[in-house]
Amino acid sequence: MSITIIPIIDHVQYSVNGHLVYKDALRNWACKHDLSVKEHEAFRVYEELIIKKPILKNKGTYIFDFTNLKFTVKHVEN
Repeated sequence: MSITIIPIIDHVQYSVNGHLVYKDALRNWACKHDLSVKEHEAFRVYEELIIKKPILKNKGTYIFDFTNLKFTVKHVEN
């Protein structure tokens, strides 16, 4: 299964396989659709590596693909 995470608004909204994941009023992550276990795990790893402790210093948009427990990172020029 391939999981693609695309930032919409950094630290606030992300697309996880086309499903909107966002911060709710209590600042918790929420989604109106049920994400699969792998989608939850991919977003948890993404949050740890990118949102909480950014390892990528270049400004711009990154697209992450999570397949078979591997992340593929693509930088998109803005």
